[in-house]
Amino acid sequence: MILPQDLAWRARRLLNRAGLDVTSYRSTRHPIARRLRLFANHGINHVLDIGANAGQYGKFLRTIGYAGQIDSYEPLASAFESLKATAAADSKWAVHRSAVGDKAGRLTLNVSRNSECSSVLPMLDRQIEAYPDAVYVGTEEVDVQTIDGIVEKLPSSASLFLKVDTQGYERNVLEGARGCLARIRGVQLELSLVPLYQGESLMPEMVNFLKELGFVLMALEPGSSDEKTGQLLQFDGLFFRPGS
Repeated sequence: MILPQDLAWRARRLLNRAGLDVTSYRSTRHPIARRLRLFANHGINHVLDIGANAGQYGKFLRTIGYAGQIDSYEPLASAFESLKATAAADSKWAVHRSAVGDKAGRLTLNVSRNSECSSVLPMLDRQIEAYPDAVYVGTEEVDVQTIDGIVEKLPSSASLFLKVDTQGYERNVLEGARGCLARIRGVQLELSLVPLYQGESLMPEMVNFLKELGFVLMALEPGSSDEKTGQLLQFDGLFFRPGS
């Protein structure tokens, strides 16, 4: 006798062969359902999207149903033009051409052939081994703001969620937010399991650092992996301030 669960697994296997999958959409199991539950529980209505690239994160938020304000920051000229086009028709999505760091000023951005891999930090061989198109091909001088400077201009009604994807520069961004951390209810960071950029802080150090700042790790979401070996290199951690 073929049981219903066996039929379900056979159907899922057929979808897997086509590069697709079907899974339970519950906040206890599904990362998107969990994210939406966390946003609702903490009253998030304003997202600061740091390292926006061409607007992939903002598009993702809109796709899953987030309808609040988004402010996206991207320093790279070519990526920013794509970001502007992506957000142009969305009245609650503002874009800003700027890097974000631990102090305001100017810095040199290393430009990757794959713009998503551009970083202030020097790139290590492990990144290029996994993603050959990540190699640097030039530099740009860019303006830098701090989260403190950004948040002080926002209305007090903003319930803030800070997403930081800056290719190893995440800790620097957070160092520039120490004056406004009490206003930030949640943080999303790209966390590295292996060194990909010179001087970056790896996952254990960043989890402890966020704990010191008053945030608890509440969700993990898959990130990039080495296609040749299957090794997970990075994932996203979602941290929230308890009781916020």
